[in-house]
Amino acid sequence: MKSAATMQSSGRIDDLLPSILRHENVSRVSDEGIYILDRRLLPFERKEVFCPTWRECVSAIKNMVTQGGGPLEVALNAIIHTSRTAPGELKEAVEALSLSRPTNTTMKREIAAVYSGYERGGDIERLCMEVFNRYDRYYDLMSDIGESLINDGDGILTRCFPEHTFMLSCAKARRNGKRIRVYVPETRPYLQGAHLTEPCLREMGIECFLITDAMPSHFMREGKINLYMTAADLAFQSGIVVNKTGTLSDAVSALHYGIPYYAFSVSPSDSSEDIVIEYREGNDVRRIGNVQIASEDATALYPCFDIIDPEFVSGIITPEGIYEGNSRWNRNR
Repeated sequence: MKSAATMQSSGRIDDLLPSILRHENVSRVSDEGIYILDRRLLPFERKEVFCPTWRECVSAIKNMVTQGGGPLEVALNAIIHTSRTAPGELKEAVEALSLSRPTNTTMKREIAAVYSGYERGGDIERLCMEVFNRYDRYYDLMSDIGESLINDGDGILTRCFPEHTFMLSCAKARRNGKRIRVYVPETRPYLQGAHLTEPCLREMGIECFLITDAMPSHFMREGKINLYMTAADLAFQSGIVVNKTGTLSDAVSALHYGIPYYAFSVSPSDSSEDIVIEYREGNDVRRIGNVQIASEDATALYPCFDIIDPEFVSGIITPEGIYEGNSRWNRNR
């Protein structure tokens, strides 16, 4: 582990984040219920999904209304609202929210800790707000590390919607005078790259190119891409990373062309023995949005995530530093 003790906080992260990643635009709680920005409709329509109780929040998370760090924010707001309106349902709410996205073990761990603190006599709203504030500090620290790995003139590949830490890393690199360009795969079938990542980077004034999911190797071979960075849905101390489907093929190509791959993770887990890869509706592959692109008779498979083995991972960026696991990479860039 490389120490991050010398990294200094860069101030309020909201000032650097694209609008859809600011807390009030991810999810917000009111007396009536919880409002969630529907990322499925972006960038064409900006609309919130209203959830009067935690039960609708569970459905919204399952239905991909929000992804990445969004489910944790939704779950915390659902817990706050339940504590105000139906405190007797808190335990049931925490259990159901924990199961809404099997791969999102961060959400499960954090809301379990909140409920445990509540059972020991803690104020549940204060406990939830502590999680919000702690993750803001994590994002600031991790993006300082991410920015330090970016060189002037870098072409950076990402995958899916890499959220706070990657966006902040790019924003800080730009603020520090580094000229960068980002290559953004479309990310079938939900198109998070096309609908979320590319518009966010453009809003931030960062040069970016939208490409199809099959194109990264082409640009690596041409020398246009020399750094690969993604979020991690899961990461482990063995060096294993779990992230959106497509990450593995990009990482294999990156290793072949000598390009380092870093994944951001708040806390790599001890054991990777119980990885659960979600398989979603095959209809998502037969369609792009509402447009049919294949016969209804086609048998379609949709694994949501890839497991990326340690030999393809240069390092996992955490709030404490870069965890190198069992990777064979030389990280002296």
